[in-house]
Amino acid sequence: MAEAADFQGTSPSPARRWLRRTGAVLAGTPLLAGFLQLPAGSPAEAATPAAPRAASDDGSVAVSVDSLTPGAPSEGDTVTVSGTVTNKGKKAVTDASVGLRVGSLLDTRSSIDTAAKNSGDVDSPAGAEIDDKYTEKFSKLTPGVSQPYTISVPADELDLGQDGVYDLSVTLTGETSDQPWEQTLGVRHTFLPWQPDELDAKTKTTFMWPLVSTVHMTAETGSDEEQTPVFHDDDLAAEISPGGRLDRMVALGKDLDVTWVIDPDLLASVEAMTTRYEIPGENTDDQDVVGGHQEVAKRWLTEVQKAVADKEVVALPFGDPDLASLAHHGTSVTGSLRHLKEATDVAARTVESILYVVPSTDYAWPVEGAVDPSIIKVATSAGADKVIVRGDTFEGGRDLTYTPTAPRPIGGGTTAVVADARLSTVFDGDMTRASAATQAVQRFLAQSLTLALQTDRPRSVVVAPQRTPSAAQAQTMAEAIGALQDSTWSQPQDLTTAAKSKPDPAAGTDVPPASAYPKSLRKQELPRSAFEQIARTQDKLDRFKVILSDQSRVVTPFGRALNRGMAVSWRGRPAEAAIYRSGVETYLDTLSSQVRLIEKSETKLSGRSATIPVTVQNNLVQGVEHLVLRLTSTNPTRLQIDGDAYEEQPVAVSGGHSQSVKFTTNANANGRATVVAQLYTQDGRPYGQPVTFDVKVTEITATVMLVIGGGVLLLVLAGFRMYTQRKRAAARQAEEREQDDAADEADADAADKGAKNPAVSETRPTGESAPRTREDAPEQPSDPAPDTAPESADPSGTGERVDR
Repeated sequence: MAEAADFQGTSPSPARRWLRRTGAVLAGTPLLAGFLQLPAGSPAEAATPAAPRAASDDGSVAVSVDSLTPGAPSEGDTVTVSGTVTNKGKKAVTDASVGLRVGSLLDTRSSIDTAAKNSGDVDSPAGAEIDDKYTEKFSKLTPGVSQPYTISVPADELDLGQDGVYDLSVTLTGETSDQPWEQTLGVRHTFLPWQPDELDAKTKTTFMWPLVSTVHMTAETGSDEEQTPVFHDDDLAAEISPGGRLDRMVALGKDLDVTWVIDPDLLASVEAMTTRYEIPGENTDDQDVVGGHQEVAKRWLTEVQKAVADKEVVALPFGDPDLASLAHHGTSVTGSLRHLKEATDVAARTVESILYVVPSTDYAWPVEGAVDPSIIKVATSAGADKVIVRGDTFEGGRDLTYTPTAPRPIGGGTTAVVADARLSTVFDGDMTRASAATQAVQRFLAQSLTLALQTDRPRSVVVAPQRTPSAAQAQTMAEAIGALQDSTWSQPQDLTTAAKSKPDPAAGTDVPPASAYPKSLRKQELPRSAFEQIARTQDKLDRFKVILSDQSRVVTPFGRALNRGMAVSWRGRPAEAAIYRSGVETYLDTLSSQVRLIEKSETKLSGRSATIPVTVQNNLVQGVEHLVLRLTSTNPTRLQIDGDAYEEQPVAVSGGHSQSVKFTTNANANGRATVVAQLYTQDGRPYGQPVTFDVKVTEITATVMLVIGGGVLLLVLAGFRMYTQRKRAAARQAEEREQDDAADEADADAADKGAKNPAVSETRPTGESAPRTREDAPEQPSDPAPDTAPESADPSGTGERVDR
C-alpha cells in the first residue's frame, strides 16, 4: 500500500503523492480525450471535471473523536479512541476504513494552537497509519448517515519516541463512484501527551474553581418580622437543583484539588431560599408566588460545606463588582469606591457564617484578567494586594522561550498573579458535544505537558477559567483536572501558595497601558450613568435610614442590592441592568414616601393668636424618629409662628400611626398668609415633600368690639319691647273675650223671654249698640294675621270668625 512508504513524524511520502496524482490523471484521461474533440467552451465548462474533489478542506466525511482514554497514556496502557464518521457528500463511500496515525512531535505551545485550528484539514500532515489490524472497516457509508467506530491500540504499538506531545489523527479512507480510488476523505487531529516517567521538576498547577452566578435577589423584603426576601425570578433554584449548573460544579469540584473562588452573594441568596421567599406573581391577581425550593437550597448548601472543607476558599467582594467598569467610569462618581469597600468587608463574614470556613479576601479578579493601571488601583483600593490577571493581556517579558511562574511584583506591595491564557481559555465554547469536550481535554493536557518540558525550573501555573462555566464546561474541566492530577509532570497547588512562590526575575512586571485594554471588553462595561444612579440611590438611603428606629431592616438589603447593581454578570445585558437599578431606587422612594405630611386646606384664624395642627403620617411597620417638623410663615409681618418666622418641633411616630404637631401662631394684620410645613432630618436635610397651605387672618379690634356690643344691646332692648307689647295685647284679648261672653249670655236671656212672651220684639231696642267685633277694635302690631284674606267671598271654615 502507498501508506507503507510514509514514515512517522513526516508528511505523506513522495510515493503516495505520486500514486494519488497518477490515479487522478488516469481517471481523467478519457474525459480529456473527449474534450479535445469538442469545440472550445467557457472556462466554467472547462473546470467541471475538478468538481468531484473533496467538498472542503475538512473532507467529504466528518470524523469525530468523542473519547480518548487514557488522555495521557504510559507504557503498558492501551489507547482507545472512539467516535463517529458521517458522510457529508452526495455520493456513497465504499471500501471505507478508519485508522490511527501518529504524526510529528509538537514541541512548542504555538504548534499545538496551529494543530488545533486545523484539526479537520485533510491536507494537514497526518503521519503513517498504524498496522491494519488496528482499523475499522465499512463496506459503505451512505450520505447523511453516521457510523460509530472504536479503535484500541497498545501504547507500545504507537512507536512513540521522546517525551512530548504527538499529533494523533483519526483518518477515513475510501472511494466514491466518481473517484474510484483510495483516498483520504476525512480526518480529525487531536493530541497525545507522552510522558511515561515522572519529571524531576513538576509544574505546580493551581486551578480556580468559581462558584459565581447572576443577580437573583431584589432589594425588596416583606414587612413581616423575618423580612421575607423577594427574588426577581426562580432561576437560581434551577441552577442548584440536581443536574443544574451549580449543582454540577459542587459535585465535580468536591473530588478535585482546586481553589474555590466564591461570590458571597450566591451563598446569601441560596441561604435566603432555605426559608420562605417570594417571587413577583404573574397571575391575574398579581400576587407574589411563594418559592418552594427550601429543601433544594438546604441540600446544596450542605454539599458546598462538605466540598470546601479543608480546601482553600477565596471570597470575591459581595456581588462580584465589575472592577474594570468601576475603574473606567465609576471613580469620578462620588462614593463609588465606598461600595467596593463595603462589598469586600462583608464578604468574609458572609462566607464564614454560611460555610464555616475563613476565606481569603486578598484577591481581586477583573473580567478575563484584563488590567491597566486604573484597574490595578481600584482593585487594591479595598484591601486586596493580589490581582489575578491573564497572560494574554499582561506584559510577557523579554522574549522568553518558556512560560514564567505566575507571581509578578508590580509595585506598591501588589502582586499580579498571572494566569496562563492557553490553559484558562481552552474550555470556552460549546462543550455539549463529546467531540468538543474530548478535544478540549487533550489540548489542555498537551499545553500543560509542553509547558512543563520547556525548562527544568520549578514553576507555579495558575488556571483561571470563565466565571460561570456551564454544566458541560464544568464536566470537561473536571475531566481535564482529574487527568492532570494523575499525570507525571504536574502536581496541584493552592492559590495562596502560588502567589507566594518566588517570582521569575526575567518575567515582565509592567502593567499594560490603558490603550492596550481590549476594546471588546470596554464595550461591555457599565456606563457612568449606572454609577450615578447607584450614588443617587445611596444618597436617598442615607437620608432615609437616619429616621428609622431599626436601620438594619433597610440598610442591609439595600446595601447588598447596590453591590449587586455593579456586578460583572450585567455585562452584555445593559437593559436588564438598568431595570434592576431603577427597581432598587423606585422601591426606596416608595418606602421613603410612607413617612409624609398630610395635605392641609386653607385655615382661618380669628384673633391675635391661634394654634395650627400639622399631621405626620407613618405607614412603615417600624417607628420613625430623629425627625424635625418646621412650620414657616412666608409673611411673618402678617403671621408669626411662635413669635418668629418659623418654629421647629421634634417628631417621633410609631409604625402604622399618625401624629399631629401643634404650632402657636400670632396675627399682626388681617389678610392671607402662606405657610410651609417641611420635615427635616436632625442634620438639617429636608425629608420628603413640603406641604404648603394658606392661613386667612381676621384680626378683631376694640372699635369692632364696641360696635358689636352696641348691636347686641339694641337687640336685647328690641326683644324686651316686643315682649311687653305681646303681653299687653294678650290682656286686651282676654278682656274682649269676657265682653263677648257677657253679650252672648244677654242675648240668650232675651231669647228665653221672647219665647215666653211673644209680644217681645226679636230685635234689639233702638239705640242699643251692636257688640264690637275684633275688626272694629284698634289693630295692634302683635295681632295675628287673619286666617282668611279680607273681603273674601269664600265660605269660612268651621269655627272661624269671618268679618263681613
